[in-house]
Amino acid sequence: MSTAYFVLLISTILFVPKMKGQIIQTPANIIFDSDMGPDYDDVGALAILHAMADKGECKILATVSSNEHSLTTASMSVLNTYFKRPDIPVGVVKENGINVSCPQKWDSLIVSKYPHAIKLNSEADDALKLYRKILADLPDSSVTIVTVGFLTNMSNLLDSKPDEFSSLNGKDLVKKKVKLLVSMAGCFNEEMGTFKEFNLMKDAAASKFAFDNWPAPIVFSGFEIGEKIHTGLPITKSRVSNSPVKDVFAHCIPLDKNDANGRMSWDETAVLVAARGYEKYFGAVTGKIIVNKDGSNSWDKRGTRDKFLTLKMPVNQLENILDSLMMRLPSE
Repeated sequence: MSTAYFVLLISTILFVPKMKGQIIQTPANIIFDSDMGPDYDDVGALAILHAMADKGECKILATVSSNEHSLTTASMSVLNTYFKRPDIPVGVVKENGINVSCPQKWDSLIVSKYPHAIKLNSEADDALKLYRKILADLPDSSVTIVTVGFLTNMSNLLDSKPDEFSSLNGKDLVKKKVKLLVSMAGCFNEEMGTFKEFNLMKDAAASKFAFDNWPAPIVFSGFEIGEKIHTGLPITKSRVSNSPVKDVFAHCIPLDKNDANGRMSWDETAVLVAARGYEKYFGAVTGKIIVNKDGSNSWDKRGTRDKFLTLKMPVNQLENILDSLMMRLPSE
């Protein structure tokens, strides 16, 4: 992790100016955790997160890969560099991880074309150590984690032991430091109980352990939410040039007839909620997720820890909001 970046980040987080008679909205402190490769909505999600950071709505503490595939951290580094944040810490799972490639090869496309500081996963931080260091160094109940990939890193974090960063075990560290987990995972419509959502299913054991034991509130953006919201087409038709975000969507959309009106926006909805909250955009149902061993899920209505999103704002309005953020130029 860049020491200079981390010192600047902490000082910015801790200094919140007060103005008489005015309520200051503190930007969300976000760790972005993604599988970065099997689909390309991760690219849209990270672009939107950077756009909201440029607007002062959030601070990106780290970008972390839950996928061992060789180009995941390089792809994150491309996007962080493009958005003028090349020193954001980048981590990757280095224990109990799974490796899922990028079938549309968009990752090699942008890695070969755009500058990036991290070339290999071996150059990235160990995800578990990065999580523990960041959480240990920040104020209590101050961190939002958004997962748009596998839950491997969350499982490893919960199962971690005290170390040089904190005397707390993983579960106690999360309980003390994490304000909210927003997760693109699960299915909460009529197919719930039989449908195996990709992020839950690919590392089902980790998903079950993480959600059985997570000690902080969770908001789920389920498969059925992002499935209805299509984005990315406007940026492909824009005059934006030399943009890895545009390149990815322009490359991938023609490869699938289902994407003719844009890609389904699973991950983008999660980062929107992580930074801005859900209330303006979505409804929510309270309960607790139950993850089954096969990667499907059900819902305990008696629970109080979790919420899953329901549609409230018209879909076309949500699409316009997400597309507008996705098209925002770096530090515009």
